[in-house]
Amino acid sequence: MRHNAVVATAVLLLVASAAAPVSAASGSASGHAYAGSSVTFDAQDSAVANYSVDGHTVVQRLGVQSTSKASSSGSLDVGANAGVDLTTLTDVDFASISVGARTDTSARVTTESGATITANDDDHGVLVVDSGGRSQVVVANVSADSSASASGENRVTVTSGDGTETTFVAVGNASVDVNENGDVSGQVGTNGKLVARTYPDGKTKADEHAEAYVASGLAVGEAYATAGANASGDAAASTVTYANDTTIEAAQTGESTVNVTVDRTAHQGKVVVTTVSKDAVGSLDDLSVSVDGDAAVEASSYADLESAVGSDHPAYVVKQQTEGQATVFVAFNHFSTHTASISGANADQTTSSTSETSSTSETSSSTSSESTSSGSSPGFGLVAGAGALLAFAAFARRD
Repeated sequence: MRHNAVVATAVLLLVASAAAPVSAASGSASGHAYAGSSVTFDAQDSAVANYSVDGHTVVQRLGVQSTSKASSSGSLDVGANAGVDLTTLTDVDFASISVGARTDTSARVTTESGATITANDDDHGVLVVDSGGRSQVVVANVSADSSASASGENRVTVTSGDGTETTFVAVGNASVDVNENGDVSGQVGTNGKLVARTYPDGKTKADEHAEAYVASGLAVGEAYATAGANASGDAAASTVTYANDTTIEAAQTGESTVNVTVDRTAHQGKVVVTTVSKDAVGSLDDLSVSVDGDAAVEASSYADLESAVGSDHPAYVVKQQTEGQATVFVAFNHFSTHTASISGANADQTTSSTSETSSTSETSSSTSSESTSSGSSPGFGLVAGAGALLAFAAFARRD
C-alpha cells in the first residue's frame, strides 16, 4: 500500500508539473519590462527607460505628466491658450507608470496622469503617446552621443552616435520641439498623439512620405506583416492607429495575401501605410491591391494617390524599401469599414483554396505561438513527465 501511495503521489505531482503553463511574459527572462523581437524597454517608477529598437537605444528615459499638474508644481509656465514653451520644458515631476496589457506585438504603459504609452514591436518600433483626453507634457531624454534637431512644429529627428535615426512626430492637437538640454519635449492635447518611428536600416523616401502623412493626419495608421520570429516562420501581423475614431486589423490570408481591415466612424477617406515582407505575400513582384474584392487603381505618383482620397475609387502606391519587404500606401476614398487585400504575383494560384489555407494557417500560427512562447518544444513537458513517471514507478516496484 505504501508503494502504491508513493506512486500515486508521484503521478499527481508530475502531471501537475507537466500541465502547469509556462509564463509567456517577455520581460521575465530578459530582465526587461518588455522584450519583443525588435523592441525592448525597462520600466521605472515614473518613466519608460532604455527604449531600444533592434538593439539601438533611442530613448534613455521618457516621462509624461498632465499639463495642469506640471504647471501647478512650478515645473513650467503655461502661456496663452494653455500653450507651453517647449524649449524650456526640462525638469518635470513625471506621473507614475505601470505596464499593462501585452500582446505578441505590443505593450501598453498607463500613467497616473491618464496618458497611455504604447510600444509596438514592429520594424520601426513605433512608440505612441496618447493624451487620454487631457493635455499632457512629455520629455524624452536621449543619450549623450545623440543629437536632436527640429523640423517645423511637428517633427524632431534624433540621430544617435551609430547613425540610427528616430523621428518624433506630433499628430493632431500636439507639438514637439528640442529643449535647452538637447532632449525632446512635447505637449499632447485632447485627440493628440506623439509618435516616434525608428529606422535601424536607414530612412528611405517612402519613410519620409509616411512621416509626412502621419504628421498631417492623412495617414490614420499603419499595418505590418513580416516574417514571424517563431519556428514556423508564419507572418506576424501588427497594426498602429493614429486616429481615435479608427481601428485597424491585419492578418495573413493563405500564402500570398495580407488583409488589412479598417473601421472608421468618420466618412472622410484616409491613407493606411502597410509594410509587407516576401514571406507574407509570397512574392514582391507585381503586388496588387483590392478593396472589398474590387481591384484598386495603382497610382503613378504620391500626388495621384492623395487625389484618390475623396474620389470615386481607392488607389495604392508600392515602394520597395529593401530586398525582402515593400511599403504599400493604400488610399481609401471613403469609409466606414473596408478591407484591403495585398497580394503577391502568385496569389491567383492560391485563390481557390484561400479560405481553407487561411483557416489552417491561423490554427498553425496559434499553436506555434503558444509553443514557442513557452520556450520548449511542443509536448516536451508531457513526454519528459511520462518518462520520469515510468522510471519512478519502476523504482517503487523494485523497492
